[in-house]
Amino acid sequence: MAEALRVGLLGYGLAGRVFHAPLIAATPGLRLDAIVTRDPQRREQAGQHFPDARLVDDADELWRTPDALDLVVVATPNRHHVPMARAALTAGLPVVVDKPLAATAADGRALVDEAASRQVPLTVFQNRRWDGDFLTARRLVERGELGRVLRFESRFERFRPTIKPGWRELAGAEEAGGALFDLGAHLVDQAVQLFGPVDRVYAEVDRRRAGAAVDDDAFVALTHANGVHSHLWMGAVTAQLGPRLRVRGDRAGYTTYGLDVQEAALHDGGRPGQPGWGEVPPERYGLLGVDGDLRPVPTEPGAYQSFYAQVAAALRDGTPLPVDPRDSVATVELIELAHRSAAEGVVLPVPTA
Repeated sequence: MAEALRVGLLGYGLAGRVFHAPLIAATPGLRLDAIVTRDPQRREQAGQHFPDARLVDDADELWRTPDALDLVVVATPNRHHVPMARAALTAGLPVVVDKPLAATAADGRALVDEAASRQVPLTVFQNRRWDGDFLTARRLVERGELGRVLRFESRFERFRPTIKPGWRELAGAEEAGGALFDLGAHLVDQAVQLFGPVDRVYAEVDRRRAGAAVDDDAFVALTHANGVHSHLWMGAVTAQLGPRLRVRGDRAGYTTYGLDVQEAALHDGGRPGQPGWGEVPPERYGLLGVDGDLRPVPTEPGAYQSFYAQVAAALRDGTPLPVDPRDSVATVELIELAHRSAAEGVVLPVPTA
Protein backbone atom coordinates (compact mmCIF):
# COMPACT_ATOMS: atom_id res chain seq x y z
CA MET A 1 0.00 0.00 0.00
CA ALA A 2 1.29 3.43 -0.96
CA GLU A 3 2.20 5.82 1.82
CA ALA A 4 -0.37 8.47 2.65
CA LEU A 5 0.12 11.90 1.12
CA ARG A 6 1.28 14.39 3.76
CA VAL A 7 -0.90 17.48 4.09
CA GLY A 8 -0.04 20.84 5.61
CA LEU A 9 -3.05 22.90 6.73
CA LEU A 10 -2.70 26.69 6.97
CA GLY A 11 -5.19 28.08 9.45
CA TYR A 12 -7.30 26.53 12.20
CA GLY A 13 -10.27 28.87 12.36
CA LEU A 14 -13.75 27.91 11.20
CA ALA A 15 -12.67 26.68 7.77
CA GLY A 16 -9.62 24.77 8.95
CA ARG A 17 -11.08 23.33 12.14
CA VAL A 18 -14.63 22.45 11.03
CA PHE A 19 -14.18 21.61 7.35
CA HIS A 20 -10.66 20.89 6.15
CA ALA A 21 -8.95 19.12 9.04
CA PRO A 22 -11.75 16.57 9.65
CA LEU A 23 -12.24 15.87 5.95
CA ILE A 24 -8.50 15.45 5.33
CA ALA A 25 -8.21 13.11 8.30
CA ALA A 26 -11.17 11.05 7.07
CA THR A 27 -9.80 10.62 3.53
CA PRO A 28 -7.96 7.36 2.77
CA GLY A 29 -4.56 8.15 1.30
CA LEU A 30 -4.17 11.51 3.06
CA ARG A 31 -2.51 12.28 6.40
CA LEU A 32 -2.81 15.58 8.24
CA ASP A 33 0.87 16.15 8.92
CA ALA A 34 1.17 19.83 9.92
CA ILE A 35 -1.18 22.57 11.14
CA VAL A 36 -0.07 26.20 10.96
CA THR A 37 -1.56 28.52 13.57
CA ARG A 38 -0.10 30.95 16.09
CA ASP A 39 -3.23 31.45 18.18
CA PRO A 40 -2.70 29.72 21.56
CA GLN A 41 -6.31 28.57 21.88
CA ARG A 42 -6.37 27.18 18.36
CA ARG A 43 -3.04 25.45 18.88
CA GLU A 44 -4.47 23.77 21.96
CA GLN A 45 -7.56 22.69 20.01
CA ALA A 46 -5.48 21.39 17.11
CA GLY A 47 -3.26 19.42 19.47
CA GLN A 48 -6.27 17.83 21.12
CA HIS A 49 -8.04 17.03 17.88
CA PHE A 50 -5.01 15.81 15.91
CA PRO A 51 -2.23 14.83 18.31
CA ASP A 52 -0.13 13.25 15.56
CA ALA A 53 0.08 16.47 13.52
CA ARG A 54 2.96 18.92 13.87
CA LEU A 55 1.96 22.34 15.18
CA VAL A 56 3.76 25.10 13.27
CA ASP A 57 3.89 28.82 14.08
CA ASP A 58 4.66 30.17 10.63
CA ALA A 59 4.03 28.95 7.08
CA ASP A 60 7.60 29.89 6.17
CA GLU A 61 8.69 26.80 8.06
CA LEU A 62 6.81 24.69 5.52
CA TRP A 63 8.37 26.44 2.55
CA ARG A 64 11.87 25.78 3.95
CA THR A 65 11.24 22.01 3.90
CA PRO A 66 8.87 21.40 0.98
CA ASP A 67 9.95 17.79 0.61
CA ALA A 68 8.27 17.06 3.96
CA LEU A 69 4.79 17.62 2.43
CA ASP A 70 2.79 16.52 -0.60
CA LEU A 71 -0.09 19.01 -0.42
CA VAL A 72 -0.87 22.38 1.17
CA VAL A 73 -4.36 23.56 2.12
CA VAL A 74 -4.90 27.31 2.49
CA ALA A 75 -7.71 27.88 5.02
CA THR A 76 -6.59 31.32 6.18
CA PRO A 77 -8.56 34.59 6.09
CA ASN A 78 -9.31 35.56 2.50
CA ARG A 79 -6.63 38.26 2.28
CA HIS A 80 -3.96 35.57 2.65
CA HIS A 81 -5.29 33.16 0.03
CA VAL A 82 -3.25 34.41 -2.90
CA PRO A 83 0.10 35.07 -1.15
CA MET A 84 -0.02 31.75 0.72
CA ALA A 85 -1.02 29.80 -2.39
CA ARG A 86 1.70 31.53 -4.40
CA ALA A 87 4.30 30.63 -1.76
CA ALA A 88 3.20 26.99 -1.92
CA LEU A 89 3.39 26.98 -5.72
CA THR A 90 6.87 28.52 -5.56
CA ALA A 91 7.87 25.68 -3.25
CA GLY A 92 6.50 23.19 -5.78
CA LEU A 93 3.66 22.06 -3.55
CA PRO A 94 0.14 21.30 -4.86
CA VAL A 95 -2.46 23.60 -3.32
CA VAL A 96 -6.08 23.53 -2.20
CA VAL A 97 -7.41 27.05 -1.56
CA ASP A 98 -10.60 27.66 0.37
CA LYS A 99 -13.22 29.73 -1.46
CA PRO A 100 -13.12 32.47 -2.62
CA LEU A 101 -9.91 31.85 -4.52
CA ALA A 102 -8.97 35.54 -4.41
CA ALA A 103 -10.28 38.98 -3.54
CA THR A 104 -10.14 40.02 -7.20
CA ALA A 105 -10.53 38.11 -10.43
CA ALA A 106 -7.25 39.57 -11.68
CA ASP A 107 -5.36 38.13 -8.71
CA GLY A 108 -7.12 34.79 -9.09
CA ARG A 109 -6.34 34.64 -12.79
CA ALA A 110 -2.67 35.41 -12.16
CA LEU A 111 -2.52 32.65 -9.56
CA VAL A 112 -4.07 30.12 -11.94
CA ASP A 113 -1.62 31.15 -14.66
CA GLU A 114 1.30 30.73 -12.27
CA ALA A 115 0.17 27.25 -11.27
CA ALA A 116 -0.10 26.31 -14.94
CA SER A 117 3.33 27.72 -15.79
CA ARG A 118 4.92 25.85 -12.90
CA GLN A 119 2.86 22.71 -13.68
CA VAL A 120 1.81 22.47 -10.03
CA PRO A 121 -1.78 21.37 -9.23
CA LEU A 122 -4.15 24.02 -7.88
CA THR A 123 -7.79 23.56 -6.92
CA VAL A 124 -10.44 25.37 -4.86
CA PHE A 125 -12.63 24.08 -2.03
CA GLN A 126 -16.10 24.67 -3.50
CA ASN A 127 -17.58 22.13 -1.12
CA ARG A 128 -21.21 23.12 -1.72
CA ARG A 129 -21.06 21.24 -5.03
CA TRP A 130 -21.48 18.19 -2.79
CA ASP A 131 -24.49 19.41 -0.82
CA GLY A 132 -27.23 16.80 -0.89
CA ASP A 133 -29.94 19.16 -2.12
CA PHE A 134 -27.71 20.46 -4.91
CA LEU A 135 -26.81 16.92 -6.00
CA THR A 136 -30.52 16.08 -6.06
CA ALA A 137 -31.45 19.19 -8.04
CA ARG A 138 -28.69 18.47 -10.56
CA ARG A 139 -29.92 14.89 -10.98
CA LEU A 140 -33.50 16.07 -11.60
CA VAL A 141 -32.38 18.72 -14.07
CA GLU A 142 -30.10 16.35 -15.99
CA ARG A 143 -32.81 13.69 -16.23
CA GLY A 144 -35.29 16.21 -17.59
CA GLU A 145 -37.80 15.59 -14.81
CA LEU A 146 -38.57 19.33 -14.56
CA GLY A 147 -38.87 19.86 -18.30
CA ARG A 148 -37.22 23.03 -19.59
CA VAL A 149 -35.89 24.95 -16.58
CA LEU A 150 -37.07 28.54 -16.47
CA ARG A 151 -35.87 29.87 -13.12
CA PHE A 152 -33.54 28.77 -10.32
CA GLU A 153 -33.87 30.22 -6.82
CA SER A 154 -31.22 29.63 -4.18
CA ARG A 155 -30.73 31.05 -0.69
CA PHE A 156 -28.16 31.09 2.08
CA GLU A 157 -29.97 33.18 4.67
CA ARG A 158 -29.56 33.63 8.42
CA PHE A 159 -30.93 35.78 11.17
CA ARG A 160 -27.87 37.14 12.97
CA PRO A 161 -28.65 40.83 13.47
CA THR A 162 -25.76 41.36 15.90
CA ILE A 163 -22.30 41.79 14.40
CA LYS A 164 -19.78 39.17 15.49
CA PRO A 165 -16.08 40.09 15.67
CA GLY A 166 -13.89 38.68 12.95
CA TRP A 167 -12.15 39.39 9.66
CA ARG A 168 -15.32 38.69 7.63
CA GLU A 169 -16.70 41.99 8.99
CA LEU A 170 -13.69 44.07 7.91
CA ALA A 171 -14.26 46.59 5.14
CA GLY A 172 -10.93 46.55 3.27
CA ALA A 173 -11.25 45.33 -0.31
CA GLU A 174 -8.37 42.92 0.28
CA GLU A 175 -10.41 41.17 3.01
CA ALA A 176 -13.08 39.99 0.54
CA GLY A 177 -15.54 40.12 3.43
CA GLY A 178 -19.30 40.43 3.41
CA ALA A 179 -22.17 38.23 2.30
CA LEU A 180 -21.43 38.33 -1.43
CA PHE A 181 -17.93 36.92 -1.06
CA ASP A 182 -18.73 34.61 1.85
CA LEU A 183 -22.05 33.09 0.78
CA GLY A 184 -22.24 34.29 -2.80
CA ALA A 185 -19.10 32.33 -3.69
CA HIS A 186 -21.17 29.18 -3.08
CA LEU A 187 -24.44 30.32 -4.62
CA VAL A 188 -22.92 31.70 -7.81
CA ASP A 189 -20.76 28.60 -8.27
CA GLN A 190 -23.76 26.29 -7.84
CA ALA A 191 -25.85 28.26 -10.33
CA VAL A 192 -23.13 28.19 -12.98
CA GLN A 193 -22.51 24.50 -12.40
CA LEU A 194 -26.20 23.79 -12.99
CA PHE A 195 -26.96 26.14 -15.87
CA GLY A 196 -23.71 27.23 -17.45
CA PRO A 197 -22.21 30.57 -18.49
CA VAL A 198 -23.81 33.88 -17.58
CA ASP A 199 -24.61 36.72 -19.98
CA ARG A 200 -25.95 39.41 -17.61
CA VAL A 201 -25.77 40.31 -13.92
CA TYR A 202 -28.00 42.48 -11.76
CA ALA A 203 -27.59 42.88 -7.98
CA GLU A 204 -28.86 44.71 -4.91
CA VAL A 205 -26.34 44.87 -2.08
CA ASP A 206 -26.91 46.52 1.31
CA ARG A 207 -25.61 46.92 4.84
CA ARG A 208 -28.59 46.46 7.17
CA ARG A 209 -27.12 45.91 10.65
CA ALA A 210 -26.19 48.90 12.77
CA GLY A 211 -22.47 49.56 12.42
CA ALA A 212 -21.94 47.03 9.61
CA ALA A 213 -18.85 47.78 7.50
CA VAL A 214 -19.57 45.12 4.85
CA ASP A 215 -22.61 43.93 2.93
CA ASP A 216 -24.92 41.69 4.93
CA ASP A 217 -27.98 41.55 2.65
CA ALA A 218 -27.70 40.81 -1.06
CA PHE A 219 -29.72 39.67 -4.04
CA VAL A 220 -28.12 38.64 -7.33
CA ALA A 221 -29.91 37.88 -10.60
CA LEU A 222 -27.96 35.96 -13.24
CA THR A 223 -29.18 35.50 -16.79
CA HIS A 224 -27.55 32.38 -18.21
CA ALA A 225 -26.69 32.03 -21.88
CA ASN A 226 -29.24 29.20 -22.16
CA GLY A 227 -32.05 31.49 -20.96
CA VAL A 228 -32.36 30.25 -17.38
CA HIS A 229 -32.67 32.99 -14.76
CA SER A 230 -30.94 32.36 -11.41
CA HIS A 231 -32.13 34.42 -8.44
CA LEU A 232 -29.79 34.22 -5.45
CA TRP A 233 -30.34 35.59 -1.94
CA MET A 234 -27.77 35.78 0.85
CA GLY A 235 -27.62 37.65 4.12
CA ALA A 236 -27.63 37.85 7.89
CA VAL A 237 -30.92 39.63 8.58
CA THR A 238 -33.60 37.28 7.27
CA ALA A 239 -36.15 36.77 10.05
CA GLN A 240 -38.15 34.22 8.03
CA LEU A 241 -36.20 31.90 5.79
CA GLY A 242 -37.29 31.08 2.26
CA PRO A 243 -36.74 27.81 0.40
CA ARG A 244 -33.14 26.71 0.26
CA LEU A 245 -33.60 25.70 -3.38
CA ARG A 246 -36.47 26.11 -5.82
CA VAL A 247 -36.12 25.03 -9.44
CA ARG A 248 -39.00 25.92 -11.77
CA GLY A 249 -39.44 24.04 -15.01
CA ASP A 250 -42.22 24.02 -17.61
CA ARG A 251 -43.19 20.49 -16.52
CA ALA A 252 -42.55 20.47 -12.77
CA GLY A 253 -40.78 22.21 -9.92
CA TYR A 254 -38.52 21.08 -7.11
CA THR A 255 -38.43 22.86 -3.75
CA THR A 256 -36.45 22.06 -0.63
CA TYR A 257 -35.98 23.78 2.73
CA GLY A 258 -33.13 23.83 5.22
CA LEU A 259 -29.36 23.76 4.94
CA ASP A 260 -27.34 20.70 4.08
CA VAL A 261 -26.65 18.65 7.22
CA GLN A 262 -22.90 18.12 6.75
CA GLU A 263 -21.62 21.41 8.20
CA ALA A 264 -23.59 20.94 11.42
CA ALA A 265 -22.43 17.33 11.64
CA LEU A 266 -18.77 18.32 11.22
CA HIS A 267 -19.18 21.08 13.80
CA ASP A 268 -20.56 18.51 16.26
CA GLY A 269 -17.70 16.07 15.67
CA GLY A 270 -19.28 13.89 13.01
CA ARG A 271 -17.15 12.40 10.26
CA PRO A 272 -17.69 10.93 6.78
CA GLY A 273 -18.06 7.18 6.94
CA GLN A 274 -20.18 7.21 10.06
CA PRO A 275 -23.68 5.71 9.73
CA GLY A 276 -26.10 8.18 8.20
CA TRP A 277 -23.43 10.63 7.08
CA GLY A 278 -24.88 13.31 4.82
CA GLU A 279 -28.41 11.91 4.96
CA VAL A 280 -31.52 13.96 5.67
CA PRO A 281 -34.66 12.44 7.22
CA PRO A 282 -37.72 11.82 5.00
CA GLU A 283 -39.61 14.72 6.57
CA ARG A 284 -36.99 17.04 5.05
CA TYR A 285 -37.09 15.64 1.52
CA GLY A 286 -37.76 18.19 -1.20
CA LEU A 287 -41.02 18.15 -3.13
CA LEU A 288 -41.24 17.46 -6.87
CA GLY A 289 -44.21 18.16 -9.13
CA VAL A 290 -46.93 20.79 -9.43
CA ASP A 291 -49.30 22.13 -6.80
CA GLY A 292 -51.93 19.50 -6.12
CA ASP A 293 -49.63 16.73 -7.31
CA LEU A 294 -46.45 16.87 -5.22
CA ARG A 295 -44.31 13.97 -4.08
CA PRO A 296 -41.28 13.87 -1.80
CA VAL A 297 -38.00 12.98 -3.50
CA PRO A 298 -35.25 11.36 -1.40
CA THR A 299 -32.34 13.75 -1.05
CA GLU A 300 -29.00 12.49 -2.28
CA PRO A 301 -26.60 12.00 0.64
CA GLY A 302 -24.23 14.95 0.92
CA ALA A 303 -20.64 14.04 0.10
CA TYR A 304 -18.05 16.64 1.10
CA GLN A 305 -15.59 13.75 1.42
CA SER A 306 -15.64 13.40 -2.36
CA PHE A 307 -13.63 16.60 -2.73
CA TYR A 308 -10.53 15.33 -0.91
CA ALA A 309 -10.93 11.83 -2.32
CA GLN A 310 -10.66 13.37 -5.79
CA VAL A 311 -7.68 15.50 -4.71
CA ALA A 312 -5.86 12.37 -3.49
CA ALA A 313 -6.66 10.52 -6.73
CA ALA A 314 -5.48 13.46 -8.84
CA LEU A 315 -2.13 13.66 -7.06
CA ARG A 316 -1.57 9.91 -7.18
CA ASP A 317 -3.06 8.94 -10.53
CA GLY A 318 -3.27 12.14 -12.56
CA THR A 319 -7.07 12.12 -12.67
CA PRO A 320 -8.86 15.51 -12.87
CA LEU A 321 -8.89 17.75 -9.82
CA PRO A 322 -12.34 18.16 -8.24
CA VAL A 323 -12.65 21.87 -9.08
CA ASP A 324 -11.09 23.67 -12.02
CA PRO A 325 -9.67 26.88 -10.49
CA ARG A 326 -10.76 28.79 -13.59
CA ASP A 327 -14.34 28.15 -12.45
CA SER A 328 -13.53 29.97 -9.22
CA VAL A 329 -12.00 32.88 -11.11
CA ALA A 330 -15.23 33.15 -13.08
CA THR A 331 -17.19 33.17 -9.80
CA VAL A 332 -15.11 36.09 -8.49
CA GLU A 333 -15.66 37.92 -11.78
CA LEU A 334 -19.43 37.58 -11.32
CA ILE A 335 -19.19 38.76 -7.71
CA GLU A 336 -17.24 41.81 -8.86
CA LEU A 337 -19.89 42.54 -11.48
CA ALA A 338 -22.61 42.12 -8.84
CA HIS A 339 -20.95 44.71 -6.59
CA ARG A 340 -20.62 47.07 -9.54
CA SER A 341 -24.22 46.48 -10.63
CA ALA A 342 -25.48 47.30 -7.15
CA ALA A 343 -23.36 50.45 -6.96
CA GLU A 344 -24.51 51.71 -10.36
CA GLY A 345 -28.08 50.38 -10.27
CA VAL A 346 -27.82 48.76 -13.69
CA VAL A 347 -27.82 45.40 -15.40
CA LEU A 348 -24.31 44.60 -16.58
CA PRO A 349 -23.20 42.34 -19.44
CA VAL A 350 -20.56 39.72 -18.70
CA PRO A 351 -17.49 40.48 -20.84
CA THR A 352 -16.59 37.75 -23.31
CA ALA A 353 -13.07 36.39 -23.33
